[in-house]
Amino acid sequence: MIVPQGAWGAVGRVTPGSDPDPDPGSDPDKGQGRHRTKVHGPGPPPIPTVAAMNDAIVPAVEGFVTTPWAYVLLFGIAALDGFFPVVPSETLVITLGVFAASTGAPSLPLIVLVAALGAFTGDRISYAMGRTSGSRIFARLKPCSRTHRAYERVGALLAERGGLVLVVARYIPGGRTAATLTTGATGFPRRSFTRYDAIAASTWAVYSAGLGFLGGAAFEDEPLLGVAVGLSLAFSITLLHEGVRWTRATAAGRRR
Repeated sequence: MIVPQGAWGAVGRVTPGSDPDPDPGSDPDKGQGRHRTKVHGPGPPPIPTVAAMNDAIVPAVEGFVTTPWAYVLLFGIAALDGFFPVVPSETLVITLGVFAASTGAPSLPLIVLVAALGAFTGDRISYAMGRTSGSRIFARLKPCSRTHRAYERVGALLAERGGLVLVVARYIPGGRTAATLTTGATGFPRRSFTRYDAIAASTWAVYSAGLGFLGGAAFEDEPLLGVAVGLSLAFSITLLHEGVRWTRATAAGRRR
């Protein structure tokens, strides 16, 4: 067969060792629904954004806070924090308050109720420990340590202001344990302790859950930011309280 001159331009020249042009439809870069995978060059991986962290963490947390186990955990942590303050229970109360605002679960009134009951239970345990072995616990503390000074300060405040110290100390992580143990060790009346501590636990639960709810309402689409805002507010208020207390104590020392 004789091929007309110039036909090679239309058909295309095939050289030895080469393949014909592939079908465009079979090209993975040109086929429909296929995209070339982007490969990062050498160097550190990209830093995840807040939105990416929300997408990764929030669904798992949502799956837990919508179950009754969230209330069981809340009660346990709030009670444990009353006599063994390893992790401040405000963190959990604020976090649940954030999700109550951003997702509607768990229930905000139930958060307040369970947190208050847990805190009240833990404070009662701490008070009982103070009545039975408070003097031995105080004797084991290292002199001039932060905990030792806290117990001494609470004892002086109890003698001066009575049960109101329980209400104030409830908002100070670590201070609440010193207050309840000291009230038990000094023989503070049980009935008065119950009355003041009920007020302290209830107002603390409303305060902590309310901070979380405000943070969740402000960042409804990004609950992690809401948690950060709620914790920052709680820390700032505690820091302000300690600053005012330190200023007053310094001024009183100078007057002496």
